[in-house]
Amino acid sequence: MTALQAAAFGLIQGLTEFLPVSSSGHLALLKSIWGFEDVSILFDVLLHVATLAAVLIVFRKRIWKLILSLLHGIRGRADEGDRMHLKLILMLLLATVITAVLGIGIDEMLQPASNIKLVSLLFIVTAGILILSSRVKPGNKGYKELGVRESIITGVAQGMGVFAGISRSGITISAGIFAGLKREEAGEFSFLLAIPAILGAAILKIPELGDLQGSIGGLPLILGISAAFFSGLISLILLMKLVRSGKLHYFSLYLIPLGIAGLIFL
Repeated sequence: MTALQAAAFGLIQGLTEFLPVSSSGHLALLKSIWGFEDVSILFDVLLHVATLAAVLIVFRKRIWKLILSLLHGIRGRADEGDRMHLKLILMLLLATVITAVLGIGIDEMLQPASNIKLVSLLFIVTAGILILSSRVKPGNKGYKELGVRESIITGVAQGMGVFAGISRSGITISAGIFAGLKREEAGEFSFLLAIPAILGAAILKIPELGDLQGSIGGLPLILGISAAFFSGLISLILLMKLVRSGKLHYFSLYLIPLGIAGLIFL
């Protein structure tokens, strides 16, 4: 892999990990276009770490509140705000468990493939979900009202993100909106939920690090990681602005032509 190709992979990973257009689908397209069968496992893991760092930076205030509330809860000093954040932690754990069970189950039973035709079709499905979520009247539920129902719906939605072409962020934000959450809470909950999802994806790759197939040099590695981090940071900030304004459907204007082109030409 050349330095330019590594930077392109990092850029695509960073942009599409958070924008509701499916990172796995775009990487599958890129591999198909460039003829790559395998990408370095180390490279893949570090790209995930780079995008995870972007999430931690953007949501650092909320994450810090969650940590402090957990410490206060352990010490028996939790106030009303702490109790809300402790409840949020429990709901994140519930959604994560549901995602893991569903995602692993789908992967083992159906072995979701990166078939380009299927990926292209699922791009169009994602576009439809985004359009529907933008037409739904915003709910009034904040974190105080967040409960088991909303967490289950979002966890199931994230589990469906195992399919390349289905956007994890798009389907989870939409699920939160469909469940009655305010747009901003639906967006933030989706990305807080992304932390264990991205971390888990990276950890699952670690046993494969001994496989040197698709090795990559130092410069391409640095360029890819940097591109993933900075593009991820920018795209995450941009997306949260679009979530608040209810404009996720804008991405359907990109996904539908992309899906049609993939069905016809690839």
